[in-house]
Amino acid sequence: GSPLRIKSGRTMLQEAELLLQQGFSRLEINNEIKKIDELLKENEPVSCENATCNIVIDRATVINDEDNISRIADSVQTAFFEGHGQCIVKIYEGDSVVEEHFSNLFEADGIEFEEPSVHMFSFNNPVGACPTCEGYGKVIGIDEDLVIPNKSLSIYQDAVACWKGDKMKEWKDELVNAAEKFNFPIHKPFYELTREQRLLLWTGNKYFQGLHGFFKMLEENAYKIQYRVMLSRYRGKTDCPDCQGTRLKKEAGYVKVGEQSIQDLVLLPINELTPFFTTLTLSEYEAQVAERILTEINNRLDFLNDVGLGYLSLNRLSSSLSGGESQRINLATSLGSSLVGSMYILDEPSIGLHSRDTDRLIRVLRKLQKLGNTVIVVEHDEEIIRAADEIIDIGPLAGRLGGEVVFQGTHDELEHSEESMTAKYLTGREKIEIPKSRRKWNNFIEVTGARENNLRNIDVKFPLNTICVVTGVSGSGKSSLVTKVLYPALAKMFGGFSEKTGQHDQIRGDFNLITSVEFVDQNPIGKSSRSNPVTYLKVYDEIRKLYSELQSSKYNGFKPSHFSFNIEGGRCEECQGEGEITVEMQFMADIHLMCESCKGKRFRDEVLEITYEGKNIFDILDLTVNEAIDFFSSQLSTSAKKIAKMLKPLQDVGLGYVKLGQSSSTLSGGESQRIKLASFLAKEKGTPSLFIFDEPTTGLHFHDIRKLLASFNALIARGHSIIIIEHNLDVIKCADWVIDLGPEGGKDGGRLIFEGRPEDLVNVPESYTGASLKGKL
Repeated sequence: GSPLRIKSGRTMLQEAELLLQQGFSRLEINNEIKKIDELLKENEPVSCENATCNIVIDRATVINDEDNISRIADSVQTAFFEGHGQCIVKIYEGDSVVEEHFSNLFEADGIEFEEPSVHMFSFNNPVGACPTCEGYGKVIGIDEDLVIPNKSLSIYQDAVACWKGDKMKEWKDELVNAAEKFNFPIHKPFYELTREQRLLLWTGNKYFQGLHGFFKMLEENAYKIQYRVMLSRYRGKTDCPDCQGTRLKKEAGYVKVGEQSIQDLVLLPINELTPFFTTLTLSEYEAQVAERILTEINNRLDFLNDVGLGYLSLNRLSSSLSGGESQRINLATSLGSSLVGSMYILDEPSIGLHSRDTDRLIRVLRKLQKLGNTVIVVEHDEEIIRAADEIIDIGPLAGRLGGEVVFQGTHDELEHSEESMTAKYLTGREKIEIPKSRRKWNNFIEVTGARENNLRNIDVKFPLNTICVVTGVSGSGKSSLVTKVLYPALAKMFGGFSEKTGQHDQIRGDFNLITSVEFVDQNPIGKSSRSNPVTYLKVYDEIRKLYSELQSSKYNGFKPSHFSFNIEGGRCEECQGEGEITVEMQFMADIHLMCESCKGKRFRDEVLEITYEGKNIFDILDLTVNEAIDFFSSQLSTSAKKIAKMLKPLQDVGLGYVKLGQSSSTLSGGESQRIKLASFLAKEKGTPSLFIFDEPTTGLHFHDIRKLLASFNALIARGHSIIIIEHNLDVIKCADWVIDLGPEGGKDGGRLIFEGRPEDLVNVPESYTGASLKGKL
């Protein structure tokens, strides 16, 4: 026989009915054999919860002949199948009964193991996902980072935020008074506590109740408003208590290869995972089974290493990857698929790559080409341009002054091109000059004990009123230091809103010398398609004022608002000033059609009849910045001259080719960043700020980088301070102060390799940035 297992959702009688249909006729309930059809006729509810229920598979007298042995073998096989790996054999001899239990599940310790399947190791499948968090790895619970926001404080110094105040202080006192009895270090900073000590703080013991007890008390009193408010203050997304954030159910962890479970392996960075698989020792049979799979795994890991992503771990969320990292993962995927005869188009694959890793990227692109593919790369990086078989240079300048093929040919031919701006920089006819002297500094802001992500408890000084560049290979901890520790800490200090600050001891320095901190990122400048460069810089207010002061405007009663496409009055109401009608398509991208009423000009005919020096308001919005500056500066009126002056910062940051009315949704990340920079340059000399830029050279040609550096110098001249995260060697060589992190990415990074002038960085043997910079200095 075999044990009867009732599937969830079924009653005992429903299960018995199914067994009858399968050809089984008897059940054994508490050692008494009953016929299934009689059980069903009685229709009395039978439960197996408090009784032993087995399926009777077969009853036979054992005779030593072939047919009988064959029949018993078949019955045993059926019993194992129906009993999910368990079989019961009862031997009757006279009045005595011998009962034997057999199992093919190998569960020596009583744990029943599932047979592994591919789905068991996937958190996207209900078979493998942790049932508590449904495969997300996070649950809504009490967030340790909110309970203990400053991990450099000790328990005695009120590290536990919820144990402050007169009433809640008694919970802390309970621990402080009893700490000696079980050697708990109440004066040690929280980050120095061992894992066991941290766990004890939550669980408590016989001397004190712990944080779990505290929050249980809050939940029990949640009918009182003050307790509900306190609970909500400390709720957040926390690691799932059942799977510890691994997202898989615990059964997946029982299966091990080379002493490691899948949960252990996904925590390792790719460059550590590679040696694990290459040195894996398997038996002859296992090696035969795994041969093809191991080849695929090793190939894919090699490709990820080749594109410079060896520092990433496999469990890293894709939402936390930078644009450059995502693009290079797609590149590794393409390599892994071994396609032939395909065309790959890559847009700046060198974004976020240190010059050390560019060589590896070039080798990857070569590998793709040698497989029989065509690779087209849009790129500004000098090394990639020099490595190309064919170069197509578009120009000669940008916007309306661009759009022509200036050159097409090999790298050697390019160097002789007279028209190409790229050729001028590659041959050194034009170059970004090294500053004649570096700015001296006395004032600074210092971060001490930075430990966020892979940072190794480092102390870093950021000088003020200088250009300070933070460098290091991909994954060395630059973003963790600047965007996760420094910026959030300063933003909170100056009253701005920011995400939670990364782990560090303290931040100190000459805060009196700056009044605000600005993080100039590459996000779009406006939330809607209506915003454009001139509305962002407030120049459009002056242009509308100029038009409303014309005689013909006064005659028609037009105010500045009539020249706005955002409010009713002068705009075309058919398209509400958009210039186009959007047709929503339910299952495809929306279609944009030119507005029939205004023919895409955004304003009513009466408004378009008002002209200034032969141009109406639509014509002005259609001018590029360069054209607008020429047009307004040639006029006599002071209003026009003021507009030309306000547009000048856009020209200074290299955006002279952008149209005044160009929708912000059509601007690239680099263009948006430079418009923000122009808005700061446009402000009169006043309150000094600290500007933080994250790779501002993304999407910039050598010529544009030169203009960008001139803008940075203009900001410094106005008393501001600049911190830049950057890989571009032209920016690094022009810095006053360089902070180099490394030496590698991931867990081999996070150390402060060097801080000082660029000239001294080249003498640091373990710095990859220094080695690359030698050629530039």
